[in-house]
Amino acid sequence: MLRHHFILYIRSIKRYKASFFINIIGLSTALTCSILIYLWVNDELHTDKFHENSDHIFHLMELAEFPQVTKVGSTTSGNIAPLMLAEMPEINMATQVVKYPQNATLSIEDKSIKGDGHYVSKDFFKIFSFPIIKGDKNDIWSNTNTIFVSETIATTLFGSVEDAMGQNIEFQKEKEYTVAGVFEDVPQRSSERFDFVLSYEEKALSQTNLLHWGSQSTYVYLSMKPGTDIVAFNDKIHDFIRKKTNRGQSYRTPFLKKYTDEYLYGSYENGVEAGGRITYVKLFSIIALFILVIACINFMNMSTAKASRRLKEIGIKKAIGANRKTLIFQYLTEAVGIAFIALFLAMIFVTLLLPEFNQITGKQLSMTISSGFVLALLGITLFTGLLSGSYPALYLSGFRPATILKGKLNTSVGEVWTRKGLVIIQYTVSIVLIVSVLIVHKQIEYIQNKNLGYTKEQIIHFSREGKTLDNNHIDTFLAELKNIPGVADASSTRNAMTGDGWGVGGFDWEGKDPNDYTQFQNMIAYYGLIEMLDIEILAGRSFSKDFSEENTKVILNESAIKRMQLKDPVGKFIGFRNKKREIIGVIKDFHFESLHEDIKPMIVNLWPERLTKFMVKIEVGKEQETLASLQDFYEKYNPGFLFDYMFLDENYQELYVAEQRVSKLSRYFAVLAIIISCLGLFGLVSFTAERRKKEIGIRKVLGDSSAHISFLLSKEFVKLVLVAIVIGLPISYMLINNWLSGFAYKTGLNLWYFFTAGVLVLIVTIFTVSTQTMIAANRNPVDALRDE
Repeated sequence: MLRHHFILYIRSIKRYKASFFINIIGLSTALTCSILIYLWVNDELHTDKFHENSDHIFHLMELAEFPQVTKVGSTTSGNIAPLMLAEMPEINMATQVVKYPQNATLSIEDKSIKGDGHYVSKDFFKIFSFPIIKGDKNDIWSNTNTIFVSETIATTLFGSVEDAMGQNIEFQKEKEYTVAGVFEDVPQRSSERFDFVLSYEEKALSQTNLLHWGSQSTYVYLSMKPGTDIVAFNDKIHDFIRKKTNRGQSYRTPFLKKYTDEYLYGSYENGVEAGGRITYVKLFSIIALFILVIACINFMNMSTAKASRRLKEIGIKKAIGANRKTLIFQYLTEAVGIAFIALFLAMIFVTLLLPEFNQITGKQLSMTISSGFVLALLGITLFTGLLSGSYPALYLSGFRPATILKGKLNTSVGEVWTRKGLVIIQYTVSIVLIVSVLIVHKQIEYIQNKNLGYTKEQIIHFSREGKTLDNNHIDTFLAELKNIPGVADASSTRNAMTGDGWGVGGFDWEGKDPNDYTQFQNMIAYYGLIEMLDIEILAGRSFSKDFSEENTKVILNESAIKRMQLKDPVGKFIGFRNKKREIIGVIKDFHFESLHEDIKPMIVNLWPERLTKFMVKIEVGKEQETLASLQDFYEKYNPGFLFDYMFLDENYQELYVAEQRVSKLSRYFAVLAIIISCLGLFGLVSFTAERRKKEIGIRKVLGDSSAHISFLLSKEFVKLVLVAIVIGLPISYMLINNWLSGFAYKTGLNLWYFFTAGVLVLIVTIFTVSTQTMIAANRNPVDALRDE
């Protein structure tokens, strides 16, 4: 029987090549999209889950409750980890982590390499499964003057892992550390990225405030004992900080969050979890499903539309005793067969497209053959085949043999509306995708063009290291920078203007509410920085060498003044840690974080000891030669250090990498959805024209024009698309409005975008339909009226 079905199937393909290729193209395109999205979604869902005890690793975070807002912090006080470990039997291990604020230079003799690093406490490699190739993870800091490096660092500097062990590495040209271990390069599926680790204990000795309750600079991770009730534990530690500080830090509430959940669920609104990357995982999963459904709808419509071609086959089979189950099995088998042919083509397409897809997504995805991947492919393909073949199988197997053998095919009202409904569904999905693409593109454009309140173009920044760390050299260095041809201006700061500042509380001012725990964004600026960035001064002045004791003065932004409710603030004082600081200026609000965030109160300090980077403004049109001159100068001034710079506007764009990737991927998927929909419509129109060829012939003989006949054939499909537009636009509005709610600053939902999407779909539909209907209308009527 299977052989018989196969022979009939091959004959059908040979006879009706056009419909077969339309189905294959549609299904293979949809499967290609689905496989690519599956690879991306699978990678996202497995990020950070490679750790052996991932189910028991938790991040100790904090809720900071202020009068007007509740914030969630990823860092806490360094001394909380040993205290909790000693007092809470539910904790198995704890580790403290401080991230080195910039790329560090690791050197041996005349060879140097840049790397990201962490200061970690002794149980770091016990809690996290970053495999150690050489060294003992159980005793990593028996000597705090040691360093653990990645395999890449070891082989780059020493040639091999074995040769690296016991050798000395110069860190930032300041201090030597002995290599006590080498770990494998951090996997791509890790949200933590680092190239070396140093001792947290050593860091705490040199930076004693890390272990103070007022400091919130340490990441704390806990390994909890199996069976621990995390909800009950969070209740238990709710007042831990309040009790330890005698309510001196009463606004802070510690809580645990599962480490593997952070990557996907890392967004908060007013202290409440509000999604994160999981939003895009769900979004693209739905897009993949929609594209598959559109392709399956095409298959259903094409199969039912050409049912008249298989009437005699069905009638004879039923007449000789074939039951409905046999026919359903036959047509489902055919559909699954087409799906597997489409899968074969899709695998070829995925192989060709994967490098480009990796470039768009910023990942290193590959089609590694594994049981999970094979099962996923089989699942997607069977789902596609069974879904696309289900309705045709039920439809074709339901005909009565007597009616079929008479050559009649009565089309029920329900059947017609089912087919129309399927067309409406696929075009509704296409419209939603088009509107989404337009709005996402507009939001990205809005982000890129919005006036941030400062100038980010033509400015580079690089780390302050080597001789420039000596404050006696900073003015000399800046003066020499400004003398380089092509350099318009130069200054120094701690911040990259992208939200990397830290919140500071505990300020006092005239008329302050005792219960006000407002945290200020803390910007560290050197002379000339405000002027170089073109930040507008609304009142008072900027920092200047014409005045003495400028390090005791501060500048506030508009939001800070409003929050403090100060009138005529210039000349007044703000207290911090029992010291008075004079307010010398007020600057206009500017965006110090991404546009997801509201502008917060800010305090600007002149604090040379905390400056970590230089900023240089380059003249337009002189970028290449100026950068070359800067590199030569820097490497002569700081021998052994690499000139590693970045443009400020690139930093800003990195804040929206996820949105930019969504925008680009959505464009591709929307175009594919439209193409697949049009393929199906093209096939439907051709079958409709074939069914009505005698009507068309008679109309032409009676003098009807080709244009009018084309209009008659087209209007039914245009009506369906108009219905899809009416349904799709409100759905689009709700979905895109929800996405935009994640931005504090966003583009307006102009009705023009929705109108454009509707008109675009309508034009594409009319073109698709009219192309085929004009071909049918221009045929010789004699051929249509000739008896078969």
